[in-house]
Amino acid sequence: MAQQTFLYNSKISQVLKNINQVMVGKEEPATLSLVALLAGGHVLLEDVPGVGKTMLVRTIAKSLDCDFKRIQFTPDLLPSDVTGVSIYNPKEMEFEFRAGPIFGNIVLADEINRTSPKTQSSLLEGMEEMSVTVDGATIPLKQPFFVMATQNPIEYEGTYPLPEAQLDRFLLKLKMGYPNANDEIKMLDKTSKQHPIQSIDAVMTKEELIGVQEQVKEVYIEQNVKRYIVDLVTSTRSHPLIYLGVSPRGSIAMMKAAKAYAFIHDRDYVLPDDVKFLAPYVLSHRIILTSEANFEGATNDSIIREIVDKLSIPVRKDFR
Repeated sequence: MAQQTFLYNSKISQVLKNINQVMVGKEEPATLSLVALLAGGHVLLEDVPGVGKTMLVRTIAKSLDCDFKRIQFTPDLLPSDVTGVSIYNPKEMEFEFRAGPIFGNIVLADEINRTSPKTQSSLLEGMEEMSVTVDGATIPLKQPFFVMATQNPIEYEGTYPLPEAQLDRFLLKLKMGYPNANDEIKMLDKTSKQHPIQSIDAVMTKEELIGVQEQVKEVYIEQNVKRYIVDLVTSTRSHPLIYLGVSPRGSIAMMKAAKAYAFIHDRDYVLPDDVKFLAPYVLSHRIILTSEANFEGATNDSIIREIVDKLSIPVRKDFR
């Protein structure tokens, strides 16, 4: 088992190497995206156009020997364009189901906030239940199943804010940010002749990815660390500037993310520092602020970081 775990860790390192070969200065978003993938969750990438959101998803997909599908969300996209549709076959005299792009292993939901809430919600069942319902029939999705959705900030014209129910389905919400001057120069050097994504190959099979996800579930988390997670979540429910706190689904998401983060760092146990680092990415999109918080200029991230800073970390010499 230890030898198999070492092999999986080596494969994960190769995937990260591929991403760093294509993306310059994006080590943290790359690592966090793999955290969600290994934890069996999904990622929402929110940032301005042109900072590499779609390229990150494409690089992860190309590094894995999985079925990759892309959904370009537009205002006229229908739910059936996502899930699929039953079409009558006059030759066979029966309806045939034609699967939509949600029936892939790695699904890129590009510019998800460019489409209507009705179409956005067509991803809900698949992301939560690992199945979709079409014409009254429940159809299981492929395994593994991983959604990376991108969106531009809601202050841009022609966008629709994601409903809270859908936001809660994303394990992590990330931002890419602009590169610094040195990284942008390196980016120009890398893309002067051809894009570096053309030179990377798949380094992990579908079966190996499923194996890694099973290994992540076995990562140990001590009771004190679980208590720390619950204390963090509970604090959001009583904070004066938070109208709606984190639900129990957020606690489960935090535990899953912490296990995956520990695994990526070659540990079979979770540390409180793992939870502390992941908290803003896992919890900030799961809260709704009061009007007073908005008036004071507070943000979801700043309040979560304030809670993390104030809450004492459980101390123990050996968490394993």
